[in-house]
Amino acid sequence: MSTYIVGDIQGCLDELQLLLKKVAFNPQQDTLWVAGDLVARGDKSLETLRFIKELGDSARCVLGNHDLHLLAVHLGYFPAKPKDKTSNILSAPDRESLIEWLRQQPLLAEHDQFVMCHAGIAPVWDLATARQANQEITAILQSSDWPWLIKNMYANQPTQWQAQLQGIERYRFIINAFTRMRFCDQQGQLDMACKLPPATNQDPNLLPWFKVKHRIPLNKTVIFGHWAALMGCHDEEANVIGLDTGCVWGEHLSMLRWEDKSLFTQDSLLNQSC
Repeated sequence: MSTYIVGDIQGCLDELQLLLKKVAFNPQQDTLWVAGDLVARGDKSLETLRFIKELGDSARCVLGNHDLHLLAVHLGYFPAKPKDKTSNILSAPDRESLIEWLRQQPLLAEHDQFVMCHAGIAPVWDLATARQANQEITAILQSSDWPWLIKNMYANQPTQWQAQLQGIERYRFIINAFTRMRFCDQQGQLDMACKLPPATNQDPNLLPWFKVKHRIPLNKTVIFGHWAALMGCHDEEANVIGLDTGCVWGEHLSMLRWEDKSLFTQDSLLNQSC
């Protein structure tokens, strides 16, 4: 029995299937964990949704920002982004069942030894707070109130977490932290504007969220995607592993086997461990 974790698929189903074939993935024994953004810019977003959904209990998935945007487009609140290739999802005969399945997925998934989310965990959160935050959003998404949340989730404020936050401001922070976060300032406030690779960021006050000095330790590895500019990262000191390696941008799809930390791409088996 093996646990495989893959970064942003974004509709690149051929690359995913090549990886799964390479490692002889067996859904009767193995589990595939997907770090969000199943859909968007790749040619096979519809087929990707169907494939992951059909894996049933053999797949664990969290929502990414592109997945949430698909829900917003489905509801008619926002147009599809010009580069997204999701129109066939909206015209598919199984559209409703796919959307229903998608909105049942959480923002955080937890293993005995790691947690997985799309963008990361706010540096001011301990694990108990992250769990609670995930439960709050998941409960709304799985309820009849989910259209209200999707309609009102888009905003860059607030950037600072406070336990006293309520209503949509609280929910916006949670969604932004789990699905959109890259940089934070020295105090752990979210910066929603900068998308540069850390090496080219010229603002000394901005740090990758996992490099914030006073980040609360979680005592579990955090596995995330979202930030293709990192081209994958393994930061032992921060206890994080980033798996988005820009497949949809012409790079490669990366998948980690947790048990031995072997890292695979669709091009070759990397003889290295994380």
